[in-house]
Amino acid sequence: MFGLFKSNPTKKLRKQYDMKLEQAMLAQRKGDIKTYSMLTAESEELWKEIQKIEKEQS
Repeated sequence: MFGLFKSNPTKKLRKQYDMKLEQAMLAQRKGDIKTYSMLTAESEELWKEIQKIEKEQS
């Protein structure tokens, strides 16, 4: 009943994940491959964390 008021822990992480992917795309378009690979690696770590949290919830 009170689950309605609980915050979704993955919502914030998904937003960060999307922002990292967008920043990586922009870096790739500019030709900055080093930054692209760094941001992509960070986004992959966020995705693993999201998957872990979702698996624990179900």
